[in-house]
Amino acid sequence: MRRTKKERQSQLKETIAENPFVTDEELAEHFQVSVQTIRLDRMELSIPELRERIKHVAEKKLTDEVRSLPIEEVIGDVIDIELDKSAISIFDVKKEHVFVRNGIARGHHLFAQANSLAVAVINDELALTAKANIRFTSSVREGERVVAKAKVINVKTANERTTVEVSSYVGQELVFQGNFTMYRSNIRAEDETK
Repeated sequence: MRRTKKERQSQLKETIAENPFVTDEELAEHFQVSVQTIRLDRMELSIPELRERIKHVAEKKLTDEVRSLPIEEVIGDVIDIELDKSAISIFDVKKEHVFVRNGIARGHHLFAQANSLAVAVINDELALTAKANIRFTSSVREGERVVAKAKVINVKTANERTTVEVSSYVGQELVFQGNFTMYRSNIRAEDETK
């Protein structure tokens, strides 16, 4: 069933509102039109490109300020964070992140995304990685988007350690998993106010 331009643009607006991280390519496939048509529709509707939408959502959602490192030092774009609970970042794999020979992402980039997210989620002035148990479960290629999800699973203030589990996905496929034992200085926001 072919939609009119007006119907397509209306549905396009709704689709992007529901999922601001959808790519132009995914939209083109969904609406069975060219990527150029989607771009023209977005321009007419004044809907920014994906990178701008990600930044906007991140600014809107980042109500907690990352304390352990400047937000720009996190590898990938942090799109959601709740200190000492959970965080999500997005990393787009580009030409400079892959091996020239086979187009597969270098592992240290996936590790850096996960590790910096594990540091960022800690609600402390100082957070360092004490130990990491990681595994790569699938290769990632140039042009793919890696979504890393960090979850704080254990906080031990007595020995100043916090365990953060990070799982990274391309679409629905798990590509990286890590358990990070984080050292924290134990300077808590609530302690500073006393």
